Amino acid sequence: MKIKNVEQVAQWRMCLGCGACAYGCNEKKIKLIDVISDGIRPVIQTNDCGTCEDCLKFCPGYEISHHDFNEIPEAIEELKQGWGPVLELWEGYAADPEIRYKGSSGGLASALALYCIENENMYGVVHTGAKKNEPWKNETVLSRTRDELLSRTGSRYSPASPCDGLEKIEKAPSECVFIGKPCDISGVRKAQEQRPALDDKMGLAIGIFCAGTPSSLGTLELLKKYNLESSGISEVRYRGNGWPGHFAVKTNPPKAANLKITYLEAWGFLQKYRPLRCYLCPDGTSEFADISCGDPWYREIKEGEAGQSLVLVRTEKGKKILYGAMNAGYVVLKRTGPAVLTRSQENLLDKRRTIWGRLLARRLFLLPSPTLKGFSLFDNWRQLTLKDKVRSVAGTIRRIIKRKHLIPYKYLSQAGVRSTK
Repeated sequence: MKIKNVEQVAQWRMCLGCGACAYGCNEKKIKLIDVISDGIRPVIQTNDCGTCEDCLKFCPGYEISHHDFNEIPEAIEELKQGWGPVLELWEGYAADPEIRYKGSSGGLASALALYCIENENMYGVVHTGAKKNEPWKNETVLSRTRDELLSRTGSRYSPASPCDGLEKIEKAPSECVFIGKPCDISGVRKAQEQRPALDDKMGLAIGIFCAGTPSSLGTLELLKKYNLESSGISEVRYRGNGWPGHFAVKTNPPKAANLKITYLEAWGFLQKYRPLRCYLCPDGTSEFADISCGDPWYREIKEGEAGQSLVLVRTEKGKKILYGAMNAGYVVLKRTGPAVLTRSQENLLDKRRTIWGRLLARRLFLLPSPTLKGFSLFDNWRQLTLKDKVRSVAGTIRRIIKRKHLIPYKYLSQAGVRSTK
């Protein structure tokens, strides 16, 4: 079937929840809602939506394409097929000890953003922070100071749609930084192609590594497991305050002992709530960013060890900013080799290798599927063993049937929203 708008993208479980469509709709007819069991999804609020299909031009859930990154001569050849364009790899941390401590893995993204504000004349940083009155949810924020960045450090393992804040960048008096997940960065790049005013103000795009975004139901069920109600929560941190950090919850009024469990325990629980579309995403390391950051899991982390980040330079703009931040003393980094990336994020590479088989299974059932170009999907799939090739197809077929993916997802009724179309 032909997909006509982003609501149909979501109905066929292709939405990534980035929020770019809400920014891109000139008539402001798209509203974003948090479908508790799935993620942030678009609703077209009127029955007179035309046939322009403009929202699809902003949608990375519908289509993501690498253009000519293979023509970048500086890119490390051995990483292109599995990781996209990488010019340089570094490992290090924020020089500011408080940023390093509060950040998820060395605080590099926050430190680079602060450098851009204080040294590159950038107006602010559009990124994700905890929602004020519902801290287990997220909202898009504009940070302009060190204190604001500090208060919003740490990964957020619940739905976030930072592209709904791209208008803040477009209307800013000078360039801005954007920080987001791989799908968010893809949404930004598609939006830049459509909006020259946004493109002019995009100072730097920092991407974070991502293995998928659990739905809000994941957090609620994790709280429930420890006999906590969301209504009594005053603060939720998924990571940070040490490396790799803890899932930490504060209540109001405070209980005798607030909840604090390890990152591994929390993620082991939350990852089960990732929606289908996360399993179809080949980009786990923000390949469209200027700079991307994530954990260097290639070695065992010692108890009490200070945070470290793996940093991938993907564009010349990113390289210029990174070197400027190093020279100005905002970050402490050392060069590292390509093998460190693969050893650190083997699970993301393994997932990428399954994508072609998963898409094949959907197409066998004539299900609408995302268009993914330039990711070497078939070449990656060929690297699997015969058993894993079969599993990537057969497992997806089993899920399609068991989870009733042959019919569109009625997320509007599940969220208590009735479509007016």
